[in-house]
Amino acid sequence: MLMRTDDRIDRARLLLEQRGIAAAGLLAAEIAASWQRCLAAGLDPSAPPAPQPADAAALRAARERHELARRLALAEMQSLYHQIAGTNFMIAFAAPDGMLLDAIADVSFRSSARAAGIRPGCLWSEALCGTNALGTVAATGQPVTVHGGEHFFRRFDTLTCTAVPVFAPDASLAGVLDASSDCRSRQQHTRALVGMAAKQVENGLFREHHRRDLVIAFHSRAEYLRTLSVALLAIAPDGRVLGANAQARFLLQGLPARPGSDFAALFRTSLGGFLDATRRQEQATLQDRVGSSFIATIETPRPTTLPALAVPPRAQPATGTNRTADFVAADPAMQAALERVRAAAARGLPILLRGETGTGKEHLARYAHQAGGRSGAFVPVNCAALPRTLIESELFGHADGAFSGARRGGAPGLVVEADRGTLFLDEIGEMPPDLQSVLLRLLDDWTVRPVGSFRQRRVDVLLVAATHADLAAEAASGRFRRDLYHRLSTVDVTLPPLRARQDFAAIAEFLLARIAPMARLGEDALAALAAWPWPGNVRELRAALTRLTLLDPARMIDAAALAELGPAPPAPATGAQPLRATVRERVIATLRETETNISETARRLRVSRNTVYRVLERDRREA
Repeated sequence: MLMRTDDRIDRARLLLEQRGIAAAGLLAAEIAASWQRCLAAGLDPSAPPAPQPADAAALRAARERHELARRLALAEMQSLYHQIAGTNFMIAFAAPDGMLLDAIADVSFRSSARAAGIRPGCLWSEALCGTNALGTVAATGQPVTVHGGEHFFRRFDTLTCTAVPVFAPDASLAGVLDASSDCRSRQQHTRALVGMAAKQVENGLFREHHRRDLVIAFHSRAEYLRTLSVALLAIAPDGRVLGANAQARFLLQGLPARPGSDFAALFRTSLGGFLDATRRQEQATLQDRVGSSFIATIETPRPTTLPALAVPPRAQPATGTNRTADFVAADPAMQAALERVRAAAARGLPILLRGETGTGKEHLARYAHQAGGRSGAFVPVNCAALPRTLIESELFGHADGAFSGARRGGAPGLVVEADRGTLFLDEIGEMPPDLQSVLLRLLDDWTVRPVGSFRQRRVDVLLVAATHADLAAEAASGRFRRDLYHRLSTVDVTLPPLRARQDFAAIAEFLLARIAPMARLGEDALAALAAWPWPGNVRELRAALTRLTLLDPARMIDAAALAELGPAPPAPATGAQPLRATVRERVIATLRETETNISETARRLRVSRNTVYRVLERDRREA
């Protein structure tokens, strides 16, 4: 006669307590394995540990370390609490080491929870508390339900606990979600509900981790694109896979859906073709390499947020080790600049980039290289740094023995290195007049003759020049060749300074995420930074954020912390201006642009609606 489950557990407990044996034949495999680990760790089933919660500072530090996962989990815990029927329930979230971070319990469960030591700050690792759902999942990374006597210590045998792992985008354990009840309230569907909540948290972590990347959502059925079953794939501008959630790996099983692989290795549909299709309609079809078809859409970046991170129309991925576009461009002036550069690069036209130091001219030049579909190298040249006597040979190469000190065997030159690629001439205004005429001849026929040689070579080069000087004025004064200026400025693009851009908050957060991913910018600090003139532009902002996070890469940066940067620079042109007045002007100007739409104003400035309301209230009082 077969033994009932409860009888088998009772028999297993006797063997555990009297002989120190984990009877595998009487228990579920995961419970027997857990008991065996507990015995190996030296735990005595008759001597349960007293709960020893961490102090308030340790709990606060743990919550801060896992802030994002915790924030997402809390939203799911509230939903779970209302979904699970019955009484005597508690929903909890723990850190990867088993420390309980948060718990939501009904009144009827709180007394038993206190008795069992179930409260935030307690460490529920298997090595301390024996077999329990939170600790066992933290140890194994597998979902588990521990019912009554299956707990290693009898003091917990009135509880049924179901826990499910929550994984980070890199597949490491991000936390454990648990639903516990007294045994009388055991619910068969609890594990499914907790599993769904965990998947929701995982998808939230994935989306947040890849919020600056191109994220493609896909499924075999269109109606699942807005559900937990959606597959998510993060793609770099050059087509490299940056990440895939569990559902994407499942749907693409047998294919290399892992970071570092290529989009083309997963899908027959080209990335450029897919992006073109999604520009015309919200959803498009993707066919993988084994013939399965999916309905797909682009989740992020949205066109108003980060258009520079999407592969431009007709662009092909760059080859070699060249970096691709990696910057924020939500500002209207910057978006217009991107579109002009993309169109010019697609036609192979010379591009002149103007802008103050640090505005991102080289980033935009690299974007042109990518947008033009150039198969060769991106070759940057700082004209101001080249020795005046060697500029011509450096650019156009030289023959063997062309001059004293010439490289043996000659050198091809930077222009030839950029053949089929992009030549980026930075600080073009520093080029000496005699070389300007040589460059003009290159633009006329795209042929190169090395110094000391009579042989010519034709090249295919996208020429991008950059300057912070007023070349028109330089040409008018005769310090720069007027005819060369007109050839270089076929497409003339001016980058706005940081102080004039409307996407300052997005830029600051983008930079901070790369400098110190765990750091955060408070609204007051963000508003104060936005009011600075930033003469060094993005480069200066990057340096400032680096200094602020040098000693504490996980700090919360508030307005008081900005004192570490020294006194705020004077405002440009109009002289110093109080911070409050500067913030007020930005808010009022944006309110006018949005026709007094509070939510849209807050979104554009990346501040809370309360900040906008405070400015309006202060304005009303002072009127």
